Amino acid sequence: MKKKEDQPKNNSFTLFLGCTVPVRALNYEIASRKVAEALDIRFNDIPDFSCCGYPVKSISHHAYLLMAARNLALAEAKGHPICTLCSSCCGSLTEANHELQEDKNLRKRINEDLYRWVGMRYEGEVRVQHLTRILHQEIGVRKISEKVQSDLSSLRVAPHYGCHYTKPSAIYEKLEDPENPKSLDELIRATGAQSLSYEDKLSCCGGGVLAIDEQVALGMAQRKLEHIQAKKADAIVLICPFCSVMYESNQKKIEKVFEKEYKLPVLYYPQLLGLALGIEPDELGLKMNRIRTTDLVKKVVRRPA
Repeated sequence: MKKKEDQPKNNSFTLFLGCTVPVRALNYEIASRKVAEALDIRFNDIPDFSCCGYPVKSISHHAYLLMAARNLALAEAKGHPICTLCSSCCGSLTEANHELQEDKNLRKRINEDLYRWVGMRYEGEVRVQHLTRILHQEIGVRKISEKVQSDLSSLRVAPHYGCHYTKPSAIYEKLEDPENPKSLDELIRATGAQSLSYEDKLSCCGGGVLAIDEQVALGMAQRKLEHIQAKKADAIVLICPFCSVMYESNQKKIEKVFEKEYKLPVLYYPQLLGLALGIEPDELGLKMNRIRTTDLVKKVVRRPA
């Protein structure tokens, strides 16, 4: 079995969209594809991809591993690493990959069922990376900075890392300190925008308990919106579609419940990066954002050619 470090690095990836992005975050996909094109990242699509398995993990670990292994096997057959946009998908596939690589008996049992039901085998020869990791590690902040075409220096943005991007740190080979991550801040600064520090920066968006106790979930998101507003941020920048469900899709509900007004634009990092690269706002899906970004875009100054 090939180890991760033995696999060649290139800029071709199989894009794994998961369940949430195509339904609730099409703007995330649109911006990611435009940015990838501008940075010479090549995306390959597999229409047969299915759910990563995360939603059934707490009910049936075996079913979760089967679902993840099938997706991993599909990517293996194409010969490209997987790029995810959703932090939960990345964590789910990475954790399954790690578990199956480490336990040959478990891998054997999963492969027996996988072959019997869908005629496939998982070999453990594919890497899984979040798009943000690819931008930070494979492309690099220096190259991104060199390609910036617009002045974003007047933009004050609050980074939101979310829970699954850095944790559990063991499956991500401890790429950065989960209690003090810096990659998203560095990528924001590479665009020329200001990356703000604020209270509860690493706290959860609340999405994990939304279906169990909406009031608790909304309260968690509201506290963070409060802290970000106190910093006079122009936007919150995030990297997970479900975090956007809390901060953008539910922002008006939060305003109504807590009798507050935020009107805080929520950008996916590729949208911010796309603006810096000189890509037109409409090409980044900004019209699909639920909180208006008009004032924010006015602060972006295109540099002379």
